Amino acid sequence: MNSKKWFSALSLSILAVTGAEAQQFPSYTTDVVTDAIEMPWGMAWLPDGDMLVTDRNGELYRVSDGEVSEPLAGVPEVHVNGQGGLLDIEAHPDYASNGWLYLTFSDPEGNGEGSNTSVMRAKLNGNRLTDQEVIYRAMENSNRGQHYGGRMVFDADGYLYFSIGDRGDHFTNVQNLSRDGGKIYRIMDDGSVPEDNPFVHIPDAIPAVWSYGHRNPQGIAINPETGEVWNSEHGPRGGDEINIARAANNYGWPYVGYGINYNGEPLAEDSHGAGMEQPIWYWNPSIAIAGIEFVDSDHYPELSNNLLVGALAGTRLVLLEVWEDRVIRSTDILTGIGRVREVEQGPDGYIYLAIEGGGIHRLLPAE
Repeated sequence: MNSKKWFSALSLSILAVTGAEAQQFPSYTTDVVTDAIEMPWGMAWLPDGDMLVTDRNGELYRVSDGEVSEPLAGVPEVHVNGQGGLLDIEAHPDYASNGWLYLTFSDPEGNGEGSNTSVMRAKLNGNRLTDQEVIYRAMENSNRGQHYGGRMVFDADGYLYFSIGDRGDHFTNVQNLSRDGGKIYRIMDDGSVPEDNPFVHIPDAIPAVWSYGHRNPQGIAINPETGEVWNSEHGPRGGDEINIARAANNYGWPYVGYGINYNGEPLAEDSHGAGMEQPIWYWNPSIAIAGIEFVDSDHYPELSNNLLVGALAGTRLVLLEVWEDRVIRSTDILTGIGRVREVEQGPDGYIYLAIEGGGIHRLLPAE
């Protein structure tokens, strides 16, 4: 059975088991929180409700009641290079007590010319970042502008997961556990490595690696029902994927995939491979999948525990209906809204969208 028929059969079997029918969702719209940030990439919130927003061009802003501050000082030097720049931002789950913020960025420090993805933690004092400490720096640097990854999420146990893409050198980096790139990582909040990480005792393997065989993970979120790490990743021409990133799993890139090379020639050897995981959902053609977020909010009871997906080239917000560890249906919630780089649920329960060239928007029912 080919893969498209397999996914269709899977959906039908799940619907039969659950008795579910196609749900009719309300219409949605957005209001503009601010349009003053050119290339928003990541969002995080402070205890007072203010929002911190990274701009990929290398600036960090504080947004309070729609008003945008001047760029904050103390931001690390970034190598604005293709897809690189100042990337994600996360507040520590216990931020109110310890004040730690986490940023990912294309770091020009390290071995070789160019840059690679780093994770930094810092504290915000007034309008300046202080106490900066790089807790993970990927090696080796590269002048290539592709696939820095850079998404982060904390789980309920306080572990920090983050992604680094293949850096445009997939045959060298991705399947090699001793090289950074094409992987999802798990570390402690201070950068140390948990003793139960899957490759800690593998000779020459990078101990922070959690899973591998990823191309360019651009979204990462924790499923509130299962506690598992879900990620989205770009395929080439076709084959954008949703995966559940489980410990030690190999997701196949570049040997397994559903897309072709940008020159129109085959790239992955096949859509399946021994010992390589299948995506739980994929798009062909690609929508240039980006940030993802599970919804857990009284503002959107109809979306509860389902996954929202932002699309860049697809300029849309997509809802994936989730049942346990499966996706059973895809529905476009908004279309033609611009390149949706990130999707986050704020502490007020509203969903916020970071849109390239469009600033920060808030999702609302149309009525």
